[in-house]
Amino acid sequence: MADKQISLPAKLINGGIAGLIGVSCVFPIDLAKTRLQNQQNGSRLYTSMSDCLIKTIRSEGYFGMYRGSAVNLTLVTPEKAIKLAANDFFRQYLSKDGQKLTLVKEMLAGCGAGTCQVIVTTPMEMLKIQLQDAGRIEAQRKLMPETVVPGTVPTKSPTAMQLTRELLKEKGIAGLYKGLGATLLRDVPFSIIYFPLFANLNDLGKRGAEGPAPFYVSFLAGCLAGSTAAVAVNPVDVEMRIPPSCIGSAPEPAEEDGSDAERGATENASSFPRAR
Repeated sequence: MADKQISLPAKLINGGIAGLIGVSCVFPIDLAKTRLQNQQNGSRLYTSMSDCLIKTIRSEGYFGMYRGSAVNLTLVTPEKAIKLAANDFFRQYLSKDGQKLTLVKEMLAGCGAGTCQVIVTTPMEMLKIQLQDAGRIEAQRKLMPETVVPGTVPTKSPTAMQLTRELLKEKGIAGLYKGLGATLLRDVPFSIIYFPLFANLNDLGKRGAEGPAPFYVSFLAGCLAGSTAAVAVNPVDVEMRIPPSCIGSAPEPAEEDGSDAERGATENASSFPRAR
């Protein structure tokens, strides 16, 4: 088939470039999603995605929308390389004499690719989400100071390197893979849905039996396959972004004596920036 004429290094380079462009384009939306999901009912700072982005720009500047993106930009290339290489390997392993794979085998290849990619995505997601939510805490201190007990929330957010060193020092490599199960529950079903759906939609637009599909067909196929897979795994993605140890979780509304709010803020401060 035509896609077999493309060398593996070329596929890895294409995947890495596509990943970098994708992260750059959608990261502000991902940041807004994380902050909206992590805020609690008692102290809602944002009312919508647009409100979150506007307040982020006002409190942190334009590049505040890209807080935590350095982790993704650094690790997205090896992530895509592992995913694409694994998917190609499993597809070739499961194919017989170059025959077209059945849907079940395509899903198995996607399952293998999703399982392999969590080597990179687990630490990447954990660091990214903590860095993204750190900005929400800063904004809450500036815009809603009444919800923060003075002296209980750090005034300076940690960097990715600080978080990594802290985790390695306290828990070793295992600390970077906290939440591995949740990442598997998200990434494996995503790949099971995405790769077969994209391949079959792309085949519909090919010029002849062996000809490549036009760019717009591949683009639309990727959009539809990615959207479908993302909607399917969104419940797990929500759970990943709201872990029990989420740093800087807003305290519950205060009781008359204010003890609950003070206790909640103190607990949050004690977990910052460490991941439980």
